[in-house]
Formats: sequence, C-alpha cells, structure tokens
Amino acid sequence: MKDLTAYLPHVNASLNAMATVLLLSGYWLIKQKRERDHKWVMLSCFGVSVLFLICYVVYHAYAGSKRFPTDVLQPIKIFYYVILASHVVLAAVVPFLAVAVIFCGLTERRATHVRLAKWTFPIWLYVSLTGVVVYFMLYHMYG
Repeated sequence: MKDLTAYLPHVNASLNAMATVLLLSGYWLIKQKRERDHKWVMLSCFGVSVLFLICYVVYHAYAGSKRFPTDVLQPIKIFYYVILASHVVLAAVVPFLAVAVIFCGLTERRATHVRLAKWTFPIWLYVSLTGVVVYFMLYHMYG
C-alpha cells in the first residue's frame, strides 16, 4: 500500500480537476434547461468528490502531510497558506451543502434546491480549483 500512496496526490489533483469540469458542465447544462443531463452530471461530480475524499483520507493515513518548503519567498508562502486555509475551511462545508442540494433536487424541492445551489456551486468550484492550485504549488512549483 505504501508504494501506491505516492500516486495519490496526483490522483487527488486529477479528481479535483474532474470535479471542476463536471461542476462547470452541470452549470452549463442547467442554463441550457437540460435538467436530466444536469442531474446526472452533478451526481457524477458528487461521486468523483466522494472518491477524492476516500483517496485523500487514505493518503494522509499512510503518508501524513507534505510540508510547504520554508525557503520560498514570503509573499508566495502567504499566498499558499491563505489559499490552503480557505480551501480547508470551505472543503469541510462542501459535503454538507452538496448533500443538501442533491437531496432537495432529487425530492423535487426546486426553490430550496436553487437557493442552496447558488451558494454551493461557487464554494464547491472554489474548493475544487484551489485543490488543484495547492497540489501544483506543493508538488510541482516548489516540491
């Protein structure tokens, strides 16, 4: 298992990127009034996000955390930690929002679904995008 954990950060970044694409696709589909397609794309996005969460927990259970380098310019460190902190805080909220939005959508509570989705979509998108940014900074720019 240890050998496989080295690949999980890359898998996680790929899952975050896939969630981003699915979120944007779902948004576009609902704007096109393609509700059935929107539903399946958003459920797929949720599935990808659940898979991400499983891989994330497995990675950190086996490998711990990777630290951001200390020899980086201060403004870059500040940028990284602001992005990381906002990502972590909002990532803790996304599963609850996503489940609520999905539940309301599947139970035909349209008004509540739309109202919650207006908050959930940008937060979920931000978390997915910043997950990729954090990965890129930690493993490619300064890794």
